Amino acid sequence: MRNRPVNLKENQCCAAEIECRHNHFDEFHRLHKSFRFLRPMFLVFNVIIVYLLFRWAGLKVIGISIAALIVCKEIIQLFFLGRLEKRVLKPIDKLQNGFVEIARGNYDVSIDPCCQNEFGQLIRSFNEMSYKLRESEKTNLEYEENRKNLIANISHDLKTPITSIQGYIEMIMDNELVQPDKINKYLKTIYNNTNYMNKLIDDLFLFSKLDIDKVDFNYEIINVRAFMGDLMDELRFELEEINAEFIYQDKMDQDSSVSIDGKRVHQAIKNILGNAVKYGPETDLKISVELFRKDDTACLSITDNGPGIAQEKLPYIFDRFYRIDNERSKDLMSTGLGLAISKELIEAQGGKIMVSSFEETGSCFTLCFPIYRKTENEVRL
Repeated sequence: MRNRPVNLKENQCCAAEIECRHNHFDEFHRLHKSFRFLRPMFLVFNVIIVYLLFRWAGLKVIGISIAALIVCKEIIQLFFLGRLEKRVLKPIDKLQNGFVEIARGNYDVSIDPCCQNEFGQLIRSFNEMSYKLRESEKTNLEYEENRKNLIANISHDLKTPITSIQGYIEMIMDNELVQPDKINKYLKTIYNNTNYMNKLIDDLFLFSKLDIDKVDFNYEIINVRAFMGDLMDELRFELEEINAEFIYQDKMDQDSSVSIDGKRVHQAIKNILGNAVKYGPETDLKISVELFRKDDTACLSITDNGPGIAQEKLPYIFDRFYRIDNERSKDLMSTGLGLAISKELIEAQGGKIMVSSFEETGSCFTLCFPIYRKTENEVRL
């Protein structure tokens, strides 16, 4: 993004405006100090007038009356100035100190609303602003930390295949007598590593777009039973090719519709099934899928007979680049982004994804989407 050209006149105007505001603020404080300094002088002046009236006035009653009026006026004035200082000047001073702290980057500042007036409302608005700035700063720090972790993980995950590719290419280049079968083996390894890097880049691109809400979803009103039936037939064919047992049960008692992007839901479910295949047993892998309705949601549960997930690891399985156990994974080219992408895809469409698991008993992922209900206009049509 190109920087905006510097406008010297605009900068001068801004500086003049800031200086003008500063002068107005100083002037207000000078008036405040003048009030506090002149108040005792007015009191002394009024006392002198009362004294002179009592000394020179011919009629004592008139003098006493005037003196009483002056005393009442002074009391009212003292009350007014005290109230002004408490309800106007002190809140302004607190707000000024608060804004100074905000300008220094200290967003952990809060002011006690000492009065129930416009200034009290202003202080409450200031506290709300400070809270939002504090939360925004916290979010920015989290994003920055995530960005650093993302770069570190990308560097680590790309370094291994690149090093492997470089090593095999050097072996082929340095040894002219390499047997054809070994060359084919080397080339296959290079090909697998380039496939992994390509998949990693695709997953990173999709995840980064999900992270900034830039993924375009093509929502459609879909009959969930028909959609899941077709999808499960496709997945059954793929799983049977690797000799996995696949069972699908439709337990919904009536047709229901959901507003989803079928392609993105397909991708999320495929990521979960891929995870079950990677971490499942070498033989006799069994995956059971059930479609059912719970309250106002259509749910799909995916259960496997894999090794399960330890309870202390469950909270982290949807984190990017998190691998449950690299040693047990049959697919060493796992990017560690599959479940994180599935979670983002499901939640971006208003759904929920949950997991339950125990070691040695398998895992169960449950996806739920709100049932679509027609609006009044749609019903009339």
